[in-house]
Amino acid sequence: MPPRRSYDQYCSAARALDAVGDRWTLLIVRELLAGPRRYTDLHADLPGVSTDVLASRLRDMERDGLATRRRLPPPGAANVYELTGRGRALLPVLQALGAWGQAELGERGPTDAIRAHWFALPLLRALEGEGLVEVRLEEGRFHLFAGAAEGPVYGHGEAPGEPDARLVMDTGTCTAVAQGELSLVEAVRAGRVEVGGDGTLAKELREA
Repeated sequence: MPPRRSYDQYCSAARALDAVGDRWTLLIVRELLAGPRRYTDLHADLPGVSTDVLASRLRDMERDGLATRRRLPPPGAANVYELTGRGRALLPVLQALGAWGQAELGERGPTDAIRAHWFALPLLRALEGEGLVEVRLEEGRFHLFAGAAEGPVYGHGEAPGEPDARLVMDTGTCTAVAQGELSLVEAVRAGRVEVGGDGTLAKELREA
């Protein structure tokens, strides 16, 4: 494996960018925050990345201790990639980048790809409290582990069990929350988010 490229600067920001500054690396981290993913699933949810670049970035992430690869036992019997503790520690970095980039979203362009779970990190920023939250959009469903100290931050599809809160909204509302134009509580009050569930999170959102 070729040596890692470096800025050769004795600066913690430069060292961090040595590891995660390449194009696609942080977006791969975003996908792996959902837990173990197969290569084919990663490629499907990273529209625009070539197979060569994706394979190269995953090798770099393994080398740098951000991700590991393992074989699932039967009947899965597939190789999956998952974040290490060091990789999961990039969550607040992605959260900060997402908050900074809110103003850059603007209107969705005709060629802009979209996946329902890309709203997971913005919604986590908007949620207060802890619990399992299922989110339903036109593009699909995903679930969030609000306040989770370790493990997956979000997941694809329906919640694995009864969620503490179930949120149903359209993509326009979700985008407004992601952009910071509307708080989640304001969206609920305006009737733009339907809140279901009997958990503490659901009750707090309905009563806020």
